[in-house]
Amino acid sequence: MNARKIGIFVGVAFLLFFVISQPQGSADLVLSILTILGDAAAAVVEFIQALF
Repeated sequence: MNARKIGIFVGVAFLLFFVISQPQGSADLVLSILTILGDAAAAVVEFIQALF
């Protein structure tokens, strides 16, 4: 196994552990990330609209 596969395996294992051990915290984290991405997308759209 190369280092990349091991890294992916460890990352997935950590993610599963976090989701199983703290489901509410995991949901809050995902919601925060999606909110940040949505705000960023809205800012890009607003910028492009301001150009035209």
